[in-house]
Amino acid sequence: MAVHPLTRRTILGAVGAIAASGVPGLVTQVRAQELAATPSMRGGSNNYLPNAPLVERIGGGGFWMSGTVRRAGDGAPLAGQRIQIWAHTTEGNERDPHSHGATLTDENGVFRLEMPQIVPAFGQPHGHLAYDSGDFETVFLRPVMASSSDTSLEAHFVLKPA
Repeated sequence: MAVHPLTRRTILGAVGAIAASGVPGLVTQVRAQELAATPSMRGGSNNYLPNAPLVERIGGGGFWMSGTVRRAGDGAPLAGQRIQIWAHTTEGNERDPHSHGATLTDENGVFRLEMPQIVPAFGQPHGHLAYDSGDFETVFLRPVMASSSDTSLEAHFVLKPA
């Protein structure tokens, strides 16, 4: 059996053969699977308020809720998507209408909304976020903060068309 030394030519030949075999399509499918739709979290819909108003800020502010919204499969950022946010804060219970507000994503699929400091409810400091605009399947999230002294929380949505 002949042994071929590993040279630049043999490496380039191997890469070309892999590219011609369709492996890149397989890689694309693997990446699409990595962008599977975000499932709703248990307890995420607690105290959801349909049609919460679009706001510039909830209450006095001081805490930032932010994240991104992308389309399942290709990961394209989704502009103009409505995200409702609510939480138990220093200014109100998560059941209170004034503890709810909604914002829209920008051209990069990014949203950001200032709200009062989140405080623990049922032993955990957490926020609630919902996508519920109708073009994609509804998703409710309930991310838990590492500490009640954190001043921001991120949550990311990957949405599946409805």
